[in-house]
Amino acid sequence: MKKPGGFLVVLFCSLLLAAASVGATAQEQHSFTIQGGQFELDGKPFQILSGEMHYARIPRAYWRQRMKMAKAMGLNTIATYVFWNVHEPEPGKWNFSGNADLAEFLREAQQEGLYVILRAGPYSCAEWEFGGFPAWLLADSRMDTALRSDDPAFMAPAERWLMKLGEVAAPFQIGRGGPIIAVQMENEYGDFGSDKNYLRHVRDVFQRAGFADALLFTTNPTRGEENGSIEGTYAAVNFGVGRAGQALDMLANFRPGQPLFAAEYWPGWFDHWGQAHQTRPVGQQIADLKTILSRGASLNLYMFHGGTSFGFMSGASWTANTYMPDVTSYDYDAPLDEAGHPTPKYYAYRKVFAKYAGHPLPDVPAPPPVIAVPGFALTRTASLWQNLPAPVHAETPQSMERYGQSYGFILYRTHLPAGAGGALAIPDLNDYAIVYLNGKAVGTLDRRLKQDSLELSGGVRGGTLDILVENSGRINSTRMMRSEQKGAPHGVTLAGKPLTGWQVFPLPMTDLSQVKFHAMAAAEPGAAAREVSQTVLDAASGAGAAGPHFYAGRFRIQKVGDTFLDVRGLKKGVVWINGHAIGRYWQIGPQETLYVPGPWLTRGWNQVVVFDLEGVVAPYLAGLTAPILNGPVQETDAAKLAGK
Repeated sequence: MKKPGGFLVVLFCSLLLAAASVGATAQEQHSFTIQGGQFELDGKPFQILSGEMHYARIPRAYWRQRMKMAKAMGLNTIATYVFWNVHEPEPGKWNFSGNADLAEFLREAQQEGLYVILRAGPYSCAEWEFGGFPAWLLADSRMDTALRSDDPAFMAPAERWLMKLGEVAAPFQIGRGGPIIAVQMENEYGDFGSDKNYLRHVRDVFQRAGFADALLFTTNPTRGEENGSIEGTYAAVNFGVGRAGQALDMLANFRPGQPLFAAEYWPGWFDHWGQAHQTRPVGQQIADLKTILSRGASLNLYMFHGGTSFGFMSGASWTANTYMPDVTSYDYDAPLDEAGHPTPKYYAYRKVFAKYAGHPLPDVPAPPPVIAVPGFALTRTASLWQNLPAPVHAETPQSMERYGQSYGFILYRTHLPAGAGGALAIPDLNDYAIVYLNGKAVGTLDRRLKQDSLELSGGVRGGTLDILVENSGRINSTRMMRSEQKGAPHGVTLAGKPLTGWQVFPLPMTDLSQVKFHAMAAAEPGAAAREVSQTVLDAASGAGAAGPHFYAGRFRIQKVGDTFLDVRGLKKGVVWINGHAIGRYWQIGPQETLYVPGPWLTRGWNQVVVFDLEGVVAPYLAGLTAPILNGPVQETDAAKLAGK
């Protein structure tokens, strides 16, 4: 039996649905197309004024603040990579929550009146770990030839990922009422290969994933346009300071009649450990911007805001046959610095963009607050040797990925017979190792320096051999990516003979809750209330630190704000604050502070954990009000060669 008024309820609901349908239809009328050699938004000429910012490199609480800064500089669009390894950390296990909530990022961009260029991959680069590919791909030996190719070994997981991405992001295309005006497939493929069948297959997957009505495009540096683009798909170009006219002319000749788009204009650059901090002069950049925009070309600044490669997410380069791992900061000498503060470059750019924005620019918002944290001691410690997980037994060592591990460290242990000696070799060591005999460090091996062996003196009376290996970041470009299995992927030899009978301890450092800390010796009275003194720094670099250790401590603050953790008293390792993996540090420079976002701190006590590969005598830290990204470096001949 119907309830009284039921018909009216049904009618009212029907009217609501009809209204919603009309609203959706109205939204779907938006369009972004190419007409007559120009981009058109809803049928009107549109010049893309875009800046790149990666949501994975920015604390979620700051996404909107960074977007407001983009609008205030005169941008109408933001571009972001979508890092596959962030969203599928294990095969078939999806992560779109917290800092990986892509849908929320897109919603906030639209709410701030910004359009979005989705740089969807599956390959990104971006100086990000493995170029955005998930490390678990490398557990399959076929990736030595299949990675980034049309081989089903690669395309099957890539297609699964892109279909999932379509479920999440395709509804946000402009034709469906969202902010996405264009979707990039692959990235700079012309610098990697020339397989047009692969690119066509990727395009087909994007279309089947729901991006059929999007402006799909490829982008390459000028040298890679021919190999990295395909017919029927729009092509853009990437270039750096001083090459604007040349690059646009090349693109105009390569694709006559299409609108010009600098999909990456590089106003800065990234840093490697052991090499000088990179900056780019602003004067030539302003001239480049005027050249690009006065020709009616569209532009994406790579980067507008670089952010931070938190945790283990910084990648590595392969240049001049040399491995060069990237620092944690991705400041990039961008207009908006790592902590979201406008730089002189920001204001210089703002003057240029104000002439092309088509409307008065909003006031520049206040940046997030910054606080100092007085020096404090790490008062508890734990030796790695007393906190090892259960081992995996293996006749021959395998790569980190073969044990289901993506990031962090891995320890290989075996027993040497009496009288053993000779050259200890780790073919294709990836990337940095400390070798111990009976618990005593006997040498280090560094892939940057092409070190993969050391001499063990003969007549050893037997004992335990430990090899502790750090994954310093997978290469994010070139065909060397295909051989980025970490650890000891091809075993270990002594005097030319394979060593067998190993215990393997994966150390991904994803859960530190089981580490058993104990109190250290009493710290110097009053030390926690002052900055780190040179005496402490000198002590920390001296002898006496007993191998790889965890350290824990805490600091108290009365107000929350961003800070820059001074790590000059440490050697080489990783920092966590309140459970957040802040990033890597290394005393060889140039980065001497780690950015700590205010939203990750709390009023009152904050917990700090450090893992240092070498161990520190008197670990003290402090929070500074400005970063130190250009500290002195300990360059090596190999690094200098690669930097030329």
